[in-house]
Amino acid sequence: MATRITDECINCGACEPECPNNAISQGDDIYVIDPELCTECVGFYEQEACQAVCPVECCLPDPAHEEAEPTLVKRALALHPDDTELAGRVASGSFPSRFRK
Repeated sequence: MATRITDECINCGACEPECPNNAISQGDDIYVIDPELCTECVGFYEQEACQAVCPVECCLPDPAHEEAEPTLVKRALALHPDDTELAGRVASGSFPSRFRK
């Protein structure tokens, strides 16, 4: 499932530069995550980078956008077609993912 940012967001901006997919942007009142760009950091990190840096823990799974690891890996590859390191990790099956904890 995609990650979402709750109303608890304090607009610190810590999450935005951590996202490998540029899925996080400043919304009207709080930062927001585009679920079409969110891969839950599958392929890049063992946990969602936004969650790891959020000082108020407002980056949470979005039950409205549940997705399985294969879907997220496919999206990551589509978003980063020139990332040969990512493609190599995926091809070898040794990519980081919250699903593999």
